[in-house]
Amino acid sequence: QVQFVESGGGLVQPGGSLRLSCAASGFTLDDYGIGWFRQALGKEREGVACISGLDGSTYYADSVKGRFAIDRDNAANTMYLQMNSLKPEDAANYYCAADRGLYNHSPCQYYDGIEYVGKGALVTVSS
Repeated sequence: QVQFVESGGGLVQPGGSLRLSCAASGFTLDDYGIGWFRQALGKEREGVACISGLDGSTYYADSVKGRFAIDRDNAANTMYLQMNSLKPEDAANYYCAADRGLYNHSPCQYYDGIEYVGKGALVTVSS
């Protein structure tokens, strides 16, 4: 059975940290490009970070560079987003995604038809 289960969202104060996880089962995450996307209320879904399945290169949105880190643990078949120095503007629903075409000679952008997408994890940044 294919599953892609997100965890790790929650409420954090500005300057705090959170780590989001997406655990895959029924498919091998290492075979795919992976990415994290976020969508704030009233805004479009934006690419936060991606890892190419083709060459392992990474992408970070300018707004999160130096603060967020995307990673995967092949042994655990799990991907992560470490978020540090969180700001109120980082508050959003965060979605993990995996697709062979993701960030494969293409931008780190969400598109219809991505093969695996998590259900979303709400991140709230507030004092």
